[in-house]
Amino acid sequence: MIAEHAPWRKQRHAAWRALEELRADLVFERTDVPTDRGLRYVKALGCAPHVALLGNGDEVADLREAHADDRIGRREADQDEAVGGARSKRYWTISTRSRQKAAMAIEILSPSQIERMRRAGRMAAETLAFVGSQLRPGMSTAEIDRLVRKDTARRGGHPSQLGYKGFPAAVCTSRNNVVCHGIPSPREFLKAGDIINIDVTTNIDGYHGDTSAMFLIGEVTSEAKRIVDVARRCRDSGIAVIRHGARLGDIGAAIEELARKEGVGVVKEVGGHGIGRHMHADPHVAHTGKRGTGRRLKAGMAITVEPMVNLGSAAIRQLDDGWTIVTADGSLSAQWEHTVIVTRDGHEVMTSLS
Repeated sequence: MIAEHAPWRKQRHAAWRALEELRADLVFERTDVPTDRGLRYVKALGCAPHVALLGNGDEVADLREAHADDRIGRREADQDEAVGGARSKRYWTISTRSRQKAAMAIEILSPSQIERMRRAGRMAAETLAFVGSQLRPGMSTAEIDRLVRKDTARRGGHPSQLGYKGFPAAVCTSRNNVVCHGIPSPREFLKAGDIINIDVTTNIDGYHGDTSAMFLIGEVTSEAKRIVDVARRCRDSGIAVIRHGARLGDIGAAIEELARKEGVGVVKEVGGHGIGRHMHADPHVAHTGKRGTGRRLKAGMAITVEPMVNLGSAAIRQLDDGWTIVTADGSLSAQWEHTVIVTRDGHEVMTSLS
């Protein structure tokens, strides 16, 4: 990005890029050791005044991931405020100058850790499927949050999102033109014709499974059906290229190529992420990109692929609650997500029930 806007810096930028390529091979292979309990209590910060979902005793969350990369997050926040852009608290943002300078430690999971990821992924997928089966017109999004908490606890897990950097709920409910991070509310009700993304992340035994799906409420328009279908196919196209030795840019390119063919916009400011013992970790997984670029994938890496595509422009804006991101033009948006492990032969989807 620096080279694009300042040609006279190309030589220095080329050196940085070479360093970034070397960092692609800097990974940590850790042994299985007990994890800390981390922070025990969470206080809601900066949420919408009408939302009071946090504080019922569930927020005994493990928030190590909320602080793991806080320095980068603060630098990105300062830069985003300066340019007035929408910023996601939950996802990695597009690369910035400070991020280019930051070394990335990408964890390679052992076989026993991958087995724990399978358990966490399946649990999240089962909760998502259960909650989806209960949706109906007239239901509040706060009721969705209650169902997620109850079902996750019944399975022996904990909602990873609850209290994450002050998020006041156990699930994101993103309806119609909401791109991501919709906060459940007792004042928001599902209506026939709505589309809604439900994003569930489950922590079990110190490992996280992250997944989301779109649901159609009653009869919806053909355009609503179309954007939901395109978003699902974009996710699957990105996952299809994942294998040991592939590059992160391959994922974004596959998604962007399909979206461009379908004439929809792909959100660039927010994307997927590494996952494992932390809900959010390196690397950032962009949903746009160029084939053959970016860090190399290695067997044992765990990432999420979760493209957000808009029926209209790709432009977004953030609401005053500090979380909810919506389409700038009010058009419908859709998103699907899986947690994926890179393997020698290709990949394994952790959050699929099939």
